[in-house]
Amino acid sequence: MTTGDGTSGDGTSGDRATLTDLVPFLDSQGQLMPGFEGQVGVYAIFDQTKTLQYVGYSRDVALSLKQHLIRQPQGCYWLRVQTIERPNRTQLEQIRDQWLAEWVAATGRPPAGNAEQVILWNQPIDAKTQMTSAEQAAYAASDEPGRIKTLKQVARRVETEVLAALEARGVQMPIRFDPKAKEAGLLDLK
Repeated sequence: MTTGDGTSGDGTSGDRATLTDLVPFLDSQGQLMPGFEGQVGVYAIFDQTKTLQYVGYSRDVALSLKQHLIRQPQGCYWLRVQTIERPNRTQLEQIRDQWLAEWVAATGRPPAGNAEQVILWNQPIDAKTQMTSAEQAAYAASDEPGRIKTLKQVARRVETEVLAALEARGVQMPIRFDPKAKEAGLLDLK
C-alpha cells in the first residue's frame, strides 16, 4: 500500500503508483485485507488470474471494496491500493486515470468494470433483473403493497444466492443488506 507521502505501508518508498505489488483481496480468515478502513485512496481490483477488473477511488476504501466484493465476488481476488493523506478528488482521479492508461497501453482495452460492466461494479444488485416468470406474473398482478412484497421476496432469494457465492469464495465477514432497499428490489450494504 502506498500512502500519499510516497511511502508504502511496508516501509519501502515508492515514487509512482503502478499496477504492481498486488495483495490478496481477502486475508486467511476470509476478511478484507486490514488497513483500509476510513482510508482515502485509489484501488485496482483483479480477478483470480490477476486480470484487472476495475479501478476506482473512495473516501473509505474498505467500504468500497466490501461493496465490490458483494457485487462481483469472482472478480475480487487481488488488490492494488494507494492511499492519500487528505481527500483530493483531482489527485485521486489522476492516479485512477494513470492506472487505467497503463492497463489500456498494455492490453488495448479498459477493464470490464470501467467499461461494459460499470453498472455491475458500481450500482446495488438489482434483484428485479433476476425475477422468475412466476415472480414477474405475481408482480404484474399485484397492487402497490403486493408489488413491494414481491420485490422483497425476490431480493431475499437473490440475497441467499449472493451470500452462498460469497461463502463459496471464502468470505467470512458479516454482510448485512439494507432492508429498505429490498422494498425496491435492490441489494445494497447497510
